[in-house]
Amino acid sequence: MAASNKASTGGRKPTDKQILAIADRASRRIAPVWPLRSFVAVNPYLGLADMPFATAAERLAEVAGARLTMPRDYYAEAIADGRISSDDQKEAAGRAGLKPSEPGRIAGASEASAPPVLPTFADIASRVTGSDWAGFVADRVAGYAADYFDEGQASWAIPVREDGVFGAWRYRARVDYMPEIMGLRGFRQVVAGLPQDPNDVLVETARAAGLAGDDLELYFHRLAMTVGGWTAYARYKVWQAELYGGSDPSLIELLAVLAAWELVLYRLFGDRPGFDDAWKQSWADRATSATDDRFAGDAMLQSALEAASQRALFDKLGNAQPAEKEPSRNAVQAAFCIDVRSEVFRRALETASDDIETIGFAGFFGFPIEYVPLGQLGGGAQCPVLLTPRVIVCEAVSGADEQEEESILSLRMLRRQATKAWKSFKLAAISSFVFVETMGLTFLGKLATDGLGLSRTVPHPSSDGMDGEIIDRLGPRIDPKTVGSRETGFDDKLRVDMAEAALTAMSLTHDFARLVVIVGHGSTTVNNPHAAGLDCGACGGHTGEANARVAAAIMNDAAVRSGLRKRGIDIPDDTVFLGALHDTTTDEVTVYDEDVVPASHADDVAALKHRFKQAGALARVERSALLHVDDDEPLDAQIIARSKDWAQVRPEWGLAGCSAFIVAPRSRTKGIDLGGRAFLHNYDWQEDKNFATLELIMTAPMIVASWISLQYYGSVVDNRIFGSGNKVLHNVVGTIGVLEGNGGDLRTGLAWQSLHDGERLIHEPLRLTAIIEAPQKAIDDVIAKHEGVRNLLDNGWLHLFRMGEDGTIAGRYAGNGKWEG
Repeated sequence: MAASNKASTGGRKPTDKQILAIADRASRRIAPVWPLRSFVAVNPYLGLADMPFATAAERLAEVAGARLTMPRDYYAEAIADGRISSDDQKEAAGRAGLKPSEPGRIAGASEASAPPVLPTFADIASRVTGSDWAGFVADRVAGYAADYFDEGQASWAIPVREDGVFGAWRYRARVDYMPEIMGLRGFRQVVAGLPQDPNDVLVETARAAGLAGDDLELYFHRLAMTVGGWTAYARYKVWQAELYGGSDPSLIELLAVLAAWELVLYRLFGDRPGFDDAWKQSWADRATSATDDRFAGDAMLQSALEAASQRALFDKLGNAQPAEKEPSRNAVQAAFCIDVRSEVFRRALETASDDIETIGFAGFFGFPIEYVPLGQLGGGAQCPVLLTPRVIVCEAVSGADEQEEESILSLRMLRRQATKAWKSFKLAAISSFVFVETMGLTFLGKLATDGLGLSRTVPHPSSDGMDGEIIDRLGPRIDPKTVGSRETGFDDKLRVDMAEAALTAMSLTHDFARLVVIVGHGSTTVNNPHAAGLDCGACGGHTGEANARVAAAIMNDAAVRSGLRKRGIDIPDDTVFLGALHDTTTDEVTVYDEDVVPASHADDVAALKHRFKQAGALARVERSALLHVDDDEPLDAQIIARSKDWAQVRPEWGLAGCSAFIVAPRSRTKGIDLGGRAFLHNYDWQEDKNFATLELIMTAPMIVASWISLQYYGSVVDNRIFGSGNKVLHNVVGTIGVLEGNGGDLRTGLAWQSLHDGERLIHEPLRLTAIIEAPQKAIDDVIAKHEGVRNLLDNGWLHLFRMGEDGTIAGRYAGNGKWEG
């Protein structure tokens, strides 16, 4: 069959350059997924943010058979039980341009007729032959991607990996007998005849498809979604490379691998009766049935659900109870990450003490660093994935000279090498068969202690190979030092610049307390591949310990304080900064570097630690309501036991329930129980020169909060596509991510156990509601300046409200630069 005119393009044939541009654009519709070591929440609809919500629903249905809203009966139930009122429906209908009488009719109607999933050549081949070639191809490509992208888990590396994603696949496919065994006679011969350049393969595939413009982009997008998990990981590699000013061909080459399979099937089966007609008819049907308003009713119902949630939130905000008279100087100021779990702990801490002021700020605390653990050549980026680290900070042993530190490092490396050799012996092709029989009984003690939560299943990466006494002495080194060829630490000017920026951004420029505590957060779990997802997203999927300790050390620097004083920020001599870490699983707080605290503040620190314990107890009581603990057993012991239980699928609920982002002084929310559902960012617009801080908040923390919200949203509305299924069935692949079972595509998003308690949803799917107390013009200026923010707001991915100076809602952003109310 001729490799052209497979479907009508509705216009002139695209040039090779146009085809490659379309392929690149389609591949960027895929949202990136971060590897397990730094797993962070990502907006799964990131590549579709330039589309209206309902239009994106149409696109996802066509390319993946995915849902963007809940089933109709979910909304009908919410209406029946009164959660969604008639006013909520009318409000949502008005914004959707529907008649007042239509909401009820839509709510009670059957599901919207989703468009059929667009076909690939593999789908058509499956149809005309009766064999599931589409499933076979997806399985083969997923298996190949797992081998190629492996980061050290596999004992044997894939051959010719240096040839790139496409080159290594072509080498492998030319000697792969499996497709021919399964019935693809001539497979290797056809592969040998394919172009060696992945771009040429994409062009030939587009010519064979006979598509152009939007249809061709849809086709390439459809191809990418056949192994959406692995294309998401390849998209991550592109993201990371471009973030640092480079490039990475992994994604476009993986798309070329999928296109190569299409060409193979097209050349083997394209002459079969019905192939050509089925292909043309599928795309002709798409051209006549495509509509942007097919899902308008579902979008309206989702908006009504969100209007109901907003109404309840606004009612709460109207009941804020700030102190009648704020103390002239608080004993403690505690700055927490804006993470919704901190809302619970902050409220508990304020309940435990009326002379502690809590502050909400992004968890990296304005110090974007690369933190290099002792004994490693590089480290992780401790900042939001939208940013790049500005400084390299190395871990050091407190009080150790170079000789002692070298000795500690050598011992750690020796122990790691011994552990690696032992693991290789256990997994080797020959020794693994006799290992269990000869060594099995020696592991009974370890199995018992692991099962009882007395030991970890594996050493924590931050402490493996080191003695406990040394672990207690580890901390960040901020002084400038050349390590190898890399400059690490902070010079004098950078310290002052970053300290000023951080204090200004958290609206902490005067009235400093005697103790200012920078509280990062992390999580304690075992046997949990997605453990990093419970740590701090603002710290790139790491705990906030390093950022908090670095921030405190710099704020305590006398030279920094002198420099800040010249810039109008006068930190009193008796103010001491401390770094701390809030464990969100156990609600315990660890205070670091107490050795820097002068004797005059010893009682202050002791009192603070006592308040932290009281707040932790209160927070555990509140959180336990959703954890189904045994009322007859000690609560604290049960919560702590969950963090050590290697069979626990719900050690904590993470950010489940997140639904609001509030940017305002703490007085607007103080005394209100927001149920651990709100990101709280301190902000006083009257102290914001040129609204630079507002711009920072709207382009970084607000975007990150939206990503988190939409990750949870997508994992609920369609866990098959945007979640990771059943946690009990997870198997780690390549140290990168998880499979559900022993094969298939890389799973992205959240496991069902992180969203549902077995009886009901813990996370209700809601797009984030942002509330900002600032002048309307200042907000408008930021929206107008930043396309990414504008897309989220104008296309309905994020709700924005403005709070007035009296604490009430003064207006709603209606899109396209307009406001309501």
